[in-house]
Amino acid sequence: MNDLERLRAVRDWLARSQRLAVPELVRRLGVSPATVRRDLRRLEARGELVRVHGGALHPHYLAGEPSFEQRQQLAAAAKAAIADRAAREVPERATVFIDGGSTGLALGLRLLAREDVTLVTHSVPMIHAARAKRARVIGLGGELREISGVLIGALTLRWLENLRFDIAFLGASGLSGRDGASTTELSEAAVKQAAMARSSRRILLSDLGKWERPAAVRFAEWRDFDAWIADRLPPLPGRRLVERHGFHLIAALDGSHSPRR
Repeated sequence: MNDLERLRAVRDWLARSQRLAVPELVRRLGVSPATVRRDLRRLEARGELVRVHGGALHPHYLAGEPSFEQRQQLAAAAKAAIADRAAREVPERATVFIDGGSTGLALGLRLLAREDVTLVTHSVPMIHAARAKRARVIGLGGELREISGVLIGALTLRWLENLRFDIAFLGASGLSGRDGASTTELSEAAVKQAAMARSSRRILLSDLGKWERPAAVRFAEWRDFDAWIADRLPPLPGRRLVERHGFHLIAALDGSHSPRR
């Protein structure tokens, strides 16, 4: 396959799937990662894709992604209830990772008043809110992804390699009974996965409005979580997931929950 054929193939695949990862392209094209990245740069220069950490996205994919400010306004009451309940899961002197979602920010604002915890985050709004607060806050370095207000990339992942967490709180852009939790972008998924790998407990924070509305990039299966704090219990298929995978499901609005494993 020559250069023009490769570029045409990448363009066609991306039009169908909306996102592609470098390892997948290496396998499909039978070329080196360096060649794949060079091809992606050429297509980006033509405006045919958007390069992200680890791969590429179709421009139409990003066009529909809501900003952080827009996401803050969605299901605000549910997110507040989830954050209130999640704060009760944090023991004294805990080191806690909170990711960059709007529900995570709501939780972070509650925990910033506690001087006994250490909070680690890549959320720019949360780092900004931490000024003159009691909690110790560690802000991860990285490249700013403006639309979601988070820091991402290789530097963020290197920081995470040197840290350990008692609890990691992860938000999600979408949920699927079959596939688990997903987010909108590859580099944000990588940060979530790295934080989960460094944490003793992994708790999903997500309102039920995202149920069976998966986003583009899966970052975790259900078995990867220890608990899911939602605003209310999911329909019966979701409850069966709890029974199958054994994680603790908590409905923040009415206090109902599954047995803790």
